[in-house]
Amino acid sequence: MALPPSLSEEPSLLIADTSVVINLNATGCAETILKALPHRIAVVDVVVDEIEGGVRKGRQDAIKLAALLDSRLIEVVKLGQQGLVHFENLVVGPAGETLDDGEAATIAFAADVGARALIDERKARRLVAEKYSAVHLGCTTDLLTHREVERALGASGLAVAVHAALVGARMRVLSHHMDWVVTLIGDARASVCPCLPEAIRRQAQARL
Repeated sequence: MALPPSLSEEPSLLIADTSVVINLNATGCAETILKALPHRIAVVDVVVDEIEGGVRKGRQDAIKLAALLDSRLIEVVKLGQQGLVHFENLVVGPAGETLDDGEAATIAFAADVGARALIDERKARRLVAEKYSAVHLGCTTDLLTHREVERALGASGLAVAVHAALVGARMRVLSHHMDWVVTLIGDARASVCPCLPEAIRRQAQARL
């Protein structure tokens, strides 16, 4: 079930996009996950604002994020002068070539300081490859596959956490993580998980 490590085992700075924070919150054990990781996790203040905007829609992620900030498991950073230039490059232009503010700020900060950006969305990852190829990417599942996270949660606890993120936050799973996720949560849960591709659900159903 183990994957080749996507993140360095050495402590490093990871900049989380809005969706990553929401996915971690949905696991129900974000604090345990973050404590287990050897990395420093940060969000740009733009992402905090984006998450706080969800309060008006009845979402609780701002409250959960505030608790993680108070516990210093996540820190808030701000774009510097060069980061703001990168940010503008990512939010101004044709719709197909621009991103929302949270994604743009995450990539801009990572490009400015040489950190790794945690991004799940395909469009954002494509634009990084095209415009900021020097920026290293990770995603939510990279955090969840880390051996220290599995050690902290145990295999069954990790399966519950991943399934909760899939159901509660519709966590996007990249193709190279798909087999790991399905094996972890099992075919019964994978077959009825609406955020997994239909083909994956059918394959899981056929194995039951």
